[in-house]
Amino acid sequence: MAIEDARIQTHSLDEYQSPVSGYQLLLRLRVANQPGNLGKVTTAIGAMGADIGSIDIAEARTDVIVRDFRIYCADEETARQLVARVAQIPGVEVQHASDRTFQLHRRGKIEVANKVHIRTSAELSHVYTPGVARVSMQIHDNPDAVWSLTIKSNTVAVVTDGTAVLGLGDIGPEAAMPVMEGKSMLFKSFGNIDAWPICLNTKDTEEIIKVVEAISPGFGGILLEDISAPRCFEIEERLKASLDIPVFHDDQHGTAVVVLAALINSLKIVQKRPEDLKVVLLGVGAAGVACAKIMMNFGVKNLIGFDREGAIYEGRLKNMNAAKEWFAQHTNPEGFDGSLTEAMVGADLFLGVSGPRTVTADQVASMDKDAIVMALSNPEPEIMPNLIMGKARIIATGRSDYPNQVNNVLCFPGLFRGAFDAAATKITEEMKIVAARAIAETIPDDQLSEDYILPSVFNPDVALRVAAAVAAEAIRGGYVREKGSRVFI
Repeated sequence: MAIEDARIQTHSLDEYQSPVSGYQLLLRLRVANQPGNLGKVTTAIGAMGADIGSIDIAEARTDVIVRDFRIYCADEETARQLVARVAQIPGVEVQHASDRTFQLHRRGKIEVANKVHIRTSAELSHVYTPGVARVSMQIHDNPDAVWSLTIKSNTVAVVTDGTAVLGLGDIGPEAAMPVMEGKSMLFKSFGNIDAWPICLNTKDTEEIIKVVEAISPGFGGILLEDISAPRCFEIEERLKASLDIPVFHDDQHGTAVVVLAALINSLKIVQKRPEDLKVVLLGVGAAGVACAKIMMNFGVKNLIGFDREGAIYEGRLKNMNAAKEWFAQHTNPEGFDGSLTEAMVGADLFLGVSGPRTVTADQVASMDKDAIVMALSNPEPEIMPNLIMGKARIIATGRSDYPNQVNNVLCFPGLFRGAFDAAATKITEEMKIVAARAIAETIPDDQLSEDYILPSVFNPDVALRVAAAVAAEAIRGGYVREKGSRVFI
């Protein structure tokens, strides 16, 4: 393996690390084959507060041994200092050091794979010319045949303009690619759906809509991802109106579905009814508006939203847009216009989809008995769970290193799987609610606890239950096209 200047190949990101999701250093060392040298290396690693995951021998000779170390570090800076420290040990040469996360992204994370083999001229003639011409003409003569004779029925376009990527903001379509590849992987792993990133080099609403409409013949569904508000609302609504395939903005509705699932199970524990809740929402962007809508459809009546300018109420003029105008008209029934601190007094649920360190422990302590806190900002929540232990009965975050992770992967793979299985033409509000109930009901009532209100994303029953519920609701509501085609196959 070529030596790459013994430098860690990565870029800085401020992250909260865990052994699973944190900084994993891959280190290849050429060590003089003398007693005690391996011990010096492991001692140096331990002195930096790092943990060794594994040690493998890549090459062994009488004079040297080349070893590969997998090391868990607190952060990138610790890893850099560790490499420098190990490099100073006599008889030790650092051949290669890299971030495992970056290694997994080398040349991308997804690929196209053939479903049938091409081993002979006969097989080639079936999958391509001349045989493929007959299939194309069948679709020409009977357009519905595209659903049975192409990949359209099981394919999603993951569309972004890179303007609202994770917690990183407007980083552009190229930088959004790794996230969209990851989304495509989740579709395949959890829903057996083929998805592909479509990263657009435009922020123009009209152009995005036209591009998606133009590429729609090749896809059975559209997932809009990481498009900034308020443009995302108009883009989704207009595409839903113009296309006859499911269109779903995951930042809005994926979050909302999983939040509702968490709320359903939380209410079973605290023994409260949705119509009796006082809900304080911090962050009235794409996710916040969608969460508000789905909670109100579930029965929540008293919901007060806050943005950077404070409470949102009917008649407010500053920093408003169409989505916030709708929000003002349908929430905050008493027209509350005070501070977040005042609103938190007696609240039953705090839902944060805003930013880090925006809520205090004292504010949480002022909430009603058996308070529920969902602090979903990533990577750092609105308030760290350890600061409100004992002040809130149920705590959820967007992170995997704490209990009750609100993760959209609980929703979108199963939701699209069900939509495709039923040949649904759209995703309705009712389909979202049954998806949330399916997620919640994956956990039997007798297993629910304050630290277990949402199932693991790796629970195979989740996607199956969501798919079945969504398919049944699509059929019940009549939002399905006629399956199959009058084609001899």
